[in-house]
Amino acid sequence: MISTKGRYALRVMIDLAENTDGHYIALKDVAERQGISKKYLEIIVKDLVTNDMITGIRGKSGGYKLCRKPEEYTVQEILDATEGPLAAVACLSKDAAECPRSADCKTLPMWKEYDELTRDFFHSKKLSDLI
Repeated sequence: MISTKGRYALRVMIDLAENTDGHYIALKDVAERQGISKKYLEIIVKDLVTNDMITGIRGKSGGYKLCRKPEEYTVQEILDATEGPLAAVACLSKDAAECPRSADCKTLPMWKEYDELTRDFFHSKKLSDLI
């Protein structure tokens, strides 16, 4: 399941893409436009900065802007930056312990296929497709 953090990250990225004029955009402006707490957005943008999705500067004319063009971002990489690797079931999570039933699990191939379909879908969607 994609949390509010991932969904809001997409909204932040869309907002920055739609409102860019080459200058940094104040987080308070994004928060107001999106109806999201500035404090919560601070957590989200930290992940986006850490993962080189956006760049930010402090100060009076500070704010955030995209590091690349909107068509160069995939929805998958934005979600990965804020959610971490997504998995349909716990046993397919990146850090999951090996399941003792995996060899006999009749549903595991279906979950793997579902994960692959989801990953491919989000990887095929660009930020520019959402604006």
